[in-house]
Amino acid sequence: MVSEGAPAGEGGVANRVFVLVLQHPQEQRETLATAAAAVAGLRRARLVAGLSWPNLSQALGRRADPRRWGVLYLGSAQPAALAPGTQIAVLGRDGKPASDPQPILRGLDGIVLLDGTWSQAKTLWWRNPWLLKLQRLVLNPPRPAQLGRLRREPRRDALSTLEAAALALRHLEAGPQAADALLVILDRLIAAARRPGRPAIGP
Repeated sequence: MVSEGAPAGEGGVANRVFVLVLQHPQEQRETLATAAAAVAGLRRARLVAGLSWPNLSQALGRRADPRRWGVLYLGSAQPAALAPGTQIAVLGRDGKPASDPQPILRGLDGIVLLDGTWSQAKTLWWRNPWLLKLQRLVLNPPRPAQLGRLRREPRRDALSTLEAAALALRHLEAGPQAADALLVILDRLIAAARRPGRPAIGP
C-alpha cells in the first residue's frame, strides 16, 4: 500500500523538507494512528506501508541522495550530552551529538520517520539497513507527547508520528507554518477521540 501527500498547490501546507513515513503494516489498524493525517497535512510528504525496501529511492519513489536525508533515530542521546535547550540533535557514528549540527540540518532534503509501536518501529529499523546511510536525528522534546494521554508511549521522549514530524520541521524549516499546521491537526484528532461514544483507544 502506498499513499502520498497532496500534490503541490492542492491542499496541505507547503514544506521544503520532504517527509517520508515508513509505516509498519499492523499500524494501519490502530485507531489513533497519526501518520496519514500528518502526510495529508503537508504538500511534500509520502506514506508507504510495508516491512522492507531495497533503498531510500525505492521507498521514496524517486531518486534521492541518502547523504542529504535524515532518519529519526530510535536510540536516544542522554539529555546531559546535549546542549541546554537542544530539541533536535545529529548523532555521529560513535553515538555522540555532532559538535556543529547546523550545516547538516540545513542541508537535508528530507527526513524519514518510522511509524508503529516501539517494537514495530525497531523491526522496520533492522529490516532496512540502508537507513544507516542517513543522518541520525534524535529529538529531545520539551514536554511529553500530547497524544500520550490517549495512547500510552513507552518512554517520556517518545512522540506520535505527527508530533515528531512537527517538532523536526520546526527546526528544519525556515518558518513555523508546517509545524503549526500539524499541531492543529493533532488537536483535532485528540478532540475527535474524546467525543462521547467513540470506542476506547488501545495502548
